[in-house]
This record gives sequence, structure tokens and C-alpha cells, in this order.
Amino acid sequence: MSTHVLAAEDLSGFGTDPWWLIVIKVLFIFVFLVLSVLLTMWAERRILGRMQLRLGPNRHGPFGLLQGLADGLKLGVKEDLVPKNVDKWVYILAPAAASAPAFISFAIMPFGPQVSIFGHQTHLQLTDLPVAVLLVLAMASMGVYGFVLAGWASGSPFALLGGLRSSAQVISYEIAMALTFVAVFLYAGTLSTSGIVDAQERLWFAVVLIPSFLIYMVTMVGETNRIPFDLPEGEGELVGGYHTEYSSMKFAMFFLAEYVNMSTVCGLSVTLFLGGWRAPAPISTIWPDANTGWWPMLWFIAKFAMVMFIFIWLRAAMPRVRYDQLMKLGWKVLIPVSIVWIIVVATMRALRNAEATTTTWLVVVGAGLAAALVALYLWDRAAEKRREAKETAKEQEFATLKAKPTAGGFPVPPLRAAHYGSAVRDALEAPRPERGTSAKEVTGA
Repeated sequence: MSTHVLAAEDLSGFGTDPWWLIVIKVLFIFVFLVLSVLLTMWAERRILGRMQLRLGPNRHGPFGLLQGLADGLKLGVKEDLVPKNVDKWVYILAPAAASAPAFISFAIMPFGPQVSIFGHQTHLQLTDLPVAVLLVLAMASMGVYGFVLAGWASGSPFALLGGLRSSAQVISYEIAMALTFVAVFLYAGTLSTSGIVDAQERLWFAVVLIPSFLIYMVTMVGETNRIPFDLPEGEGELVGGYHTEYSSMKFAMFFLAEYVNMSTVCGLSVTLFLGGWRAPAPISTIWPDANTGWWPMLWFIAKFAMVMFIFIWLRAAMPRVRYDQLMKLGWKVLIPVSIVWIIVVATMRALRNAEATTTTWLVVVGAGLAAALVALYLWDRAAEKRREAKETAKEQEFATLKAKPTAGGFPVPPLRAAHYGSAVRDALEAPRPERGTSAKEVTGA
């Protein structure tokens, strides 16, 4: 495998910090996530306003920067309405179940290398694990329980449908997301986030594993229920989705969970594919100290903001897809393509470990890709023929119905068609009764 595999002692620096330093790191992560939510809400509304030729928030604070804080205070003082037919304890605990896992996921995100804080050498990361990335997947799976329980406990069919949609969507796109991680693990040789960042010292995985990066960018939008994949909150058919019956701070917690989940998937994309806290190639080449000290935190936040901008851009540019299109994209496109790409990456790594020449593994990988493309083409042609056969059958059925006698444009039994036509004609030609005429006089009874 790769030479970047971390030995057990490489993680020995984690978990040895004094308690006060751990508290500082926890508070920093909490403050960072809360501020990122407030700033993302402000940036989203300002950028959407600019794209739609309007101003956006510009009253509270300079440039409207305090608009998110004002909205949070407003939600906090609103009346907390609880419907009568809810499962009260589950109804109350569901918002916390949705938001808490999103905060835990950021514990393994590396913001920078080892630095000195009050004379103590420590990593700019709360903790790391040999299987750190799997923690994020586990927390994402736990977070969906909050949405499902909120929909079920609300006692509303709209909320229940929103919760079921959310669970189906997260399961579908989480599988494709996990498959993109497999390619990263194969290439980096480790599941530790700090080890994956070290493996990108020369070249980002977004370049080496560009299919995985593109699939991840799609799945992270589906994972967070954002436009164009915000079907669990489709206002047109579900009113508001799983949080329809929530108000005040409980609704605010669902809102917080959505934006913290956005921060989590953005931070994970930076860590796995964009070099983590390492500076981009031109800066790191010109400036040797760009990846030392506290500067790496600036590069991490800059990349983080760049990925977050993609979320906002998609909301302004993309319409909401249909639910069948959402499921088809996840199960019939993203998952099969991810599996094929994993086979390609595994083949490349095996040939490299076997010290095969570049020409050899290029030929093998090219042949594999060609075979996969041919198989996909044949499968698509077969599906197209099936669709054409169904359309032909429908046309023949329609032509058969059209040939039958009709009354008013609808197929009816042939023996009664004339009777229906005369009855309708007699009713239209009958004189209208005068005003005040009784029903008995009209019917002649």
C-alpha cells in the first residue's frame, strides 16, 4: 500500500492534552460551528440577493451581519406550540437527536499542524482515531434518527412523509458517499484524518481521484437535504416536511442541525480531497513557511468557505428535482459508478505495489474502463429498447380505445353510446325553467 500508512505511535500525540486545553478545543469547535452557521446564513442571503438582483439583509449590524443573530433571538422568544396528538417525549428529544451528532463529527477535523498553546505543544485537532472518517459516517447515520422521530412523533401525515423521505434519501446517498471514501482510503493507506492530510502533501486527492471528488460533491448535497435535493422539506406537497409541527427553539435546532451538517460535509471535503490545512501549490512553493504555525488554519477556512459557496450557488441556480429522479440518481448512477471507480483504483494500487511499469497499469486500467463503458452502453441500449416497447404498447392500446364508439371523448360500451349522446343533447336543448319555479313543476310531478 501507500507509504503514508500511520503507525500506532503516530497517533500517540492525541489524548495526552491537559484538561484545560481539551476544554479550549471543545469551546473553539462549538464557537466555530455556531459562527459558521450565522455567517453562512448571512452569506447565503446576501449572495442569493446579489444573484437575484436584490439587496438581501442590510439592516441589523454592518452589511446586515447581525441578521442571523436577530433571527435566532426572534425564534427564542416565539411561543412554543405543541400539538395535542404528539408523542411528547420523542417530540421534544428529536431536535436534539438531529443536532448533537453534527457537532460530534467535527471533533476529528484537523485545522492545522502541531502548534504551541500557552507553552504546550498540541495538534490543532481535538482528537484522531485509526478509523476517524468512519466516525463521521456513524454520526451522519445517527442524525437521521432525529428527522424520522420528529416526523413520527408529530402525529401529522406531512411530517411523517418528510421523515420517511429524509431517511430514504440519507441511506441512498450515504452509500455512494461511503464508496467515495473507499477510494481515498485505498490511495492514502489510512482512515485517520491527519494521515489523509499528510498523504496529500504533494498532490490533492481532488486531482488524483477526481471521480470520487465529483461524486462526493453530489452526495454531500443529498446528505444535507439541500436544493436541488431538499425533497424532505418540499413545501409544495409537504408544507414544511418533518418540522411542520415545530416552532420556537425546537424549529431553530432543526435549522441549526441543517447548517452544522453543511459545515461537517464541507470540512470533510477539505480534509479528504482538498489537502486539508495545507496551502495550495503556488503558495506553498513560493512561501516555505506557509504550512507551519497558525497559517494553515487560514488555508483550511478559505477552502471551507469555497466549498460552502457551492452550496449557495446550487440553491440559486438549480430547481428542485422529482423524488423518483433523486432516487434514480443515487441508486442507478452514483452507486454503480462508484463501485466501478473503486475497482479501477484498487487495480492501480495493486499494479503499483507489484512494481508494474506505467505502460502495464495504464493498459489494464484503460481496458477496465473500456469494458465498463461498453457494459454501461449495452445496459442503456437495452433499457432504451424496453422503454420503446412500452411506449409502442401504450400507443397501440390508445389506438384500440380510439377506434371504439365514444361519447364526449371517453370510451363507452358501443350499444349505449347513442343513448348517452341523445340524452345529453335533449338536456341541453330543453328550455330553462323560470325563476321561482318549484321542482315539482319542472319535473311535471
